[in-house]
Amino acid sequence: MGLGPRLDLRQSQSLVMTPQLQQAIKLLTLSNLEVEAFIGEALDANPLLDIGEAPADAAAPAQDPDLRRTSLETSPIDQLVGEGRGAEDRPLDIDPATLDRDRDTGDAAQAAADNGDWSAGGSGGDPDAPEYDTHASAALTLAEHLHAQIGATSRDPQLVFIARWLIDQLDDAGYLLQPLREAAEMLGVPLDQVAAALALVHTLDPTGVGARDLGECLALQAREADRYDPCMARLLDNLDLIARGDLARLKKMCAVDDEDFADMLNELRGYDPKPGLRFGGSAAETVVPDVLVAEALLEDGTPGWDIAINQATLPRLIINRPYYVELRKGCVAKDARAWLGEKLADANWLLKALDQRQKTILKVSAEIVKQQDGFFRHGVSHLRPLTLRTVAETVNLHESTISRVTSNKYLACARGTFELKFFFTSGVASADGEGAVSAEAVKDAIRRLIDAEEAKAVLSDDTLVDLLRDKGFDLARRTVAKYREAIGLGSSIQRRRQKALNQTARNQNGIGRVR
Repeated sequence: MGLGPRLDLRQSQSLVMTPQLQQAIKLLTLSNLEVEAFIGEALDANPLLDIGEAPADAAAPAQDPDLRRTSLETSPIDQLVGEGRGAEDRPLDIDPATLDRDRDTGDAAQAAADNGDWSAGGSGGDPDAPEYDTHASAALTLAEHLHAQIGATSRDPQLVFIARWLIDQLDDAGYLLQPLREAAEMLGVPLDQVAAALALVHTLDPTGVGARDLGECLALQAREADRYDPCMARLLDNLDLIARGDLARLKKMCAVDDEDFADMLNELRGYDPKPGLRFGGSAAETVVPDVLVAEALLEDGTPGWDIAINQATLPRLIINRPYYVELRKGCVAKDARAWLGEKLADANWLLKALDQRQKTILKVSAEIVKQQDGFFRHGVSHLRPLTLRTVAETVNLHESTISRVTSNKYLACARGTFELKFFFTSGVASADGEGAVSAEAVKDAIRRLIDAEEAKAVLSDDTLVDLLRDKGFDLARRTVAKYREAIGLGSSIQRRRQKALNQTARNQNGIGRVR
């Protein structure tokens, strides 16, 4: 056998992802708003693409079903009906997410304030306290409001400049997170000048902005109200004792009687722990749903669901055929004709990819609504455990495709707007052993039990285990504790202290009314 070069012919199979396939996968992952931006780029790159007018609902031909909508029966479930109606008339019940930037200062009193639970100060449940839903319009931000005042507070331009720089460092709640020493090093000025500029910021409205912690914020408001005496100072220096419910020790440190101590707590409740939130910070972006679900009656009178793609965020893309014919007449060179044919092929592919994307989203959304029918009709307590594999096997798609479809997609229904990922939850074994329940349903049951507990009979985790078992949830104590902490509820000891603080505040309000 001789050694030397030779040529061999071999056949082999390999999976190759074409650029078109890669782009189709990318389209499936994008949300409606991102697809709208993608279409805008495609319009700039392809002269044959154009935006068409959406047909009126009544004028939609019956023989041309609208693939952007499906009606879902209760039984049988898999019925696709092209109704030819647009989605613009679909009422939306969207709950805008309220963004609240929580600050972590390392003490329990700050955490209580950030949670809006102001038994130790603030507005928790006090009808006379400031309402946080009466904040100013987001059109005027906190920084703009403060910058408008700072010019008239001092004639020293350098001091005003430092104060303006500090204003720009404030967070949405009005707190200064930048240490003064670091600020002095960054600006190249003495530390005392930065401190003087911060004192200037402290004089601005609303009172309390520029504070470096909760105690300083409340102290500024106490000085404004002329209530900052040595007793109030000791109270503000020991806010952690209020959070722990150690009122007897705190009263002894303040050296006041019961009536004066109750007055001090009531005064503290009237202060605003987050003065900056009265004004708009960064603009909160409302979630725009990709899928709209509404209850509907089918033609045979059975209850079902009307599922549609939100067309408000998707332009209707068409190919401008007359323009293509006109360009083809003027294309004499072979390269020009090849370029025009390539653009036509790209335009046709994009329309097919967008159509397939809508079909896939509708198909997956319909199966999710089928699986979670109890949630849409009765609430989170009827949410079932669901996995990507379950949906993938039912709709004959790969799990990775289901994952892409449910990423960055939102569904709007009568109960609010939810990410599609929300409906995929882990399961918890039921007490009767006949099935599993969703972890979200367990959390909802724990929240309801704790909300209904009495101040003199706070439920321990062991008691919660027994009560949940009566409801059909077979959970271990550590699992109950994990779920309780996940929904932001404290232990029985913490809740007992909090209820004691609430009772003290209610008693004080009753004394005030008797007077």
